[in-house]
Amino acid sequence: MTRVFITGTAGFIGFHLARLLLDEGMVVHGFDGMTDYYDVSLKQRRHAMLHQKPGFTATEAMLEDGTRVQDAAEAFQPDVIVHLAAQAGVRYSLENPRSYVDANLIGTFNVMEAARLTKPRHLLMASTSSVYGENEKIPFAEVDKTDAPLTIYAATKKANEAMGHSYAHLWDIPTTMFRFFTVYGPWGRPDMALYKFVDAILDGRPIDIYNHGDMWRDFTYVDDLVRAIRLLMDVAPVRPDSAADIEEGDSLSPSAPHRIVNIGNSDKVRLLDFVDAIEDALGQKATRNYMEMQPGDVPATWADAELLKRLTGYAPQTDFRDGVGRFVAWFRDYYGK
Repeated sequence: MTRVFITGTAGFIGFHLARLLLDEGMVVHGFDGMTDYYDVSLKQRRHAMLHQKPGFTATEAMLEDGTRVQDAAEAFQPDVIVHLAAQAGVRYSLENPRSYVDANLIGTFNVMEAARLTKPRHLLMASTSSVYGENEKIPFAEVDKTDAPLTIYAATKKANEAMGHSYAHLWDIPTTMFRFFTVYGPWGRPDMALYKFVDAILDGRPIDIYNHGDMWRDFTYVDDLVRAIRLLMDVAPVRPDSAADIEEGDSLSPSAPHRIVNIGNSDKVRLLDFVDAIEDALGQKATRNYMEMQPGDVPATWADAELLKRLTGYAPQTDFRDGVGRFVAWFRDYYGK
């Protein structure tokens, strides 16, 4: 029976992943700091739902507390560690950059130390499409350069990838980093565009649309994302004998059991089309407040997810209109609107 240690289980993605793994009969230990970056009651509700399932236990403590992270991991003895907890959000990084250093650098270091001590067969850690910065070559591929992050959030995630590589090399820890592309769906974070748009439209408030709507995103439905993570758990990278053994397009390191994988829908959607889908799902028009581009934002993200498909045989494919409809249904039910 596979034992999986997941950080961020009270968070959006961690909750969905834990639920998927528990439904498969795995044993899951969650680790979450319950920070107040957004409504803690939403996090508590997610954790309460997980606690109703057999096989789930959790530690509530801050990721920056290395002793608590280490003690929880050593007591649990995981086969797999999935590190999802982080200070998220591009825009909030402009307001409170130190929180990103604390959670994403120190917290990730603590998780890697726990992996070094417990020696799981696979360590998987979340990165972000934001590391691609203003890369003009799209779709973004894992082997593209990512040396010019535009926000401290992106910079900390780029640093996580480098930190993960060093630990994979030094301690022979099979490590997969995945880059997420605009994840959305039920139980999402209140700071996400979809959540804010739906909430504002239902309350009759205007919605802010940046860059006058000339934005494109590779929207990835959360169920597709966690299915991809689940499949990647079984594909631990192996240190190659030489660089010649690495297939073209594979991000496998020539010097470590370390790989980077995009998880995206492989389809860029215009932001205004996304807003149209929200209006259709709500049966209500939005008052649109068109604005300039925000600092640190990029006009387009688009994933080349061929490596994910090559490794797992899986490709996310939920149409954004269907995904938006499912989110709206959840939102109305959860808030009684």
